Amino acid sequence: MTDAAQLIGVTKRFGETAAVDSVDIAIPEGRITTLLGPSGCGKTTTLRMIAGYLTPTAGTIRIGGADATRTPPDKRELGMVFQSYALFPHMSVADNVGYGLKLRKVAKAERRERVAETLDLVGLGHLADAKPGRLSGGQQQRVALARAIAIRPRLMLLDEPMSNLDARLRLQMRAELRRIQSETGLTIVLVTHDQDEALELSDQMVLMQDGRVQQQGSPREVFPAPANRFVAEFLGYENFLTAADGTALAVRPEHVQLTPAADDAATDPAGGLTLAGRVADVAYRGVDMLVRLNVRDPAGDEVRMLADVRAGEIEPPEVGETVTVALPEKNLVRLTDS
Repeated sequence: MTDAAQLIGVTKRFGETAAVDSVDIAIPEGRITTLLGPSGCGKTTTLRMIAGYLTPTAGTIRIGGADATRTPPDKRELGMVFQSYALFPHMSVADNVGYGLKLRKVAKAERRERVAETLDLVGLGHLADAKPGRLSGGQQQRVALARAIAIRPRLMLLDEPMSNLDARLRLQMRAELRRIQSETGLTIVLVTHDQDEALELSDQMVLMQDGRVQQQGSPREVFPAPANRFVAEFLGYENFLTAADGTALAVRPEHVQLTPAADDAATDPAGGLTLAGRVADVAYRGVDMLVRLNVRDPAGDEVRMLADVRAGEIEPPEVGETVTVALPEKNLVRLTDS
């Protein structure tokens, strides 16, 4: 698979602080790559270096096979959608979408045709003459996407574009973005702090912490095998314990199995763990219940665990009740770097 862009040993320092530290990322052509992590992890700084708004302190950025480390933003053939959308309120939707084409001196007839095609792509052809102020948040976002798509960019950069939308609209826009990418074959780099968004949209996800890449790969590669505790926690592994040999283990709440009887900690024949736990809290949620437990792990440490149990699988336990906590071997993740 061809890479649309590459970051090779890229570092960005602000004074003595390394916001991005020796990052290597290959961005595959025609795919969605997400930069994922908490605030301050370096993902937006990385995106801004790809865009050309920041120059790396060290390292190389290649776009389309050519060194673009110091190429001005307007020469990189990139489209960008900001968190605020940055639409011009005095312009119509059509004029907003055509703005980049006008700057590039695309002929008026071709500009009109490409604007119409792009608005149809995002489902807003009927609002070409409207002003942005009349549009919903989801519609404004689609105008911003259309404006970036219209210039036919080599790379589309999206900086937290869905963070201002409510939960229902975010779900809709994820589906829309996936559809648009599939229909156009765009190469997209998306910055997000939302693990669900990254898992749903990514062909490749890059998890960052403190300016460094912690793990990268497809969601199907990363999700079941987080490299370390940071990645595991960020992806929703809420249970951490230590095996008798000192190995750090993680398990997701939905993989914790409960039964009423209690046994001492042991290794079952399948290689999993069976632990005694005491119920600290039960929260009924209709289709499931969350059971918080106090458990002693095989290393002898007291740990808190969370079990997400489907309603009807077991009778809801009482607070203070002792239960058996079974952790199947296939669901235990061994963390290589805790």
